[in-house]
Amino acid sequence: MATGADQVVGVGIVGLSGIIFTYYTLWLVILPFVDSDHVVQNFFPDRIYAVTIPVAAGVLLLVVLCAFIAVAKLKSKSKEKTN
Repeated sequence: MATGADQVVGVGIVGLSGIIFTYYTLWLVILPFVDSDHVVQNFFPDRIYAVTIPVAAGVLLLVVLCAFIAVAKLKSKSKEKTN
């Protein structure tokens, strides 16, 4: 069973994810239909960032994952040589 602290962290993560999802959805789906001089436009960056930020995050994730796999393989090969 999860402790109280684990539950609070879980609720926080789910809440933050929901806020990010809502913000991103508003940014991509609703904002194109709002006038460009409306005050709501000030709360969102340019739409080009809606594509570049997730792509950059995905590429960074792949680089970190590949580096982790490479380091793990190199360590396992060095262990085989010493045994």
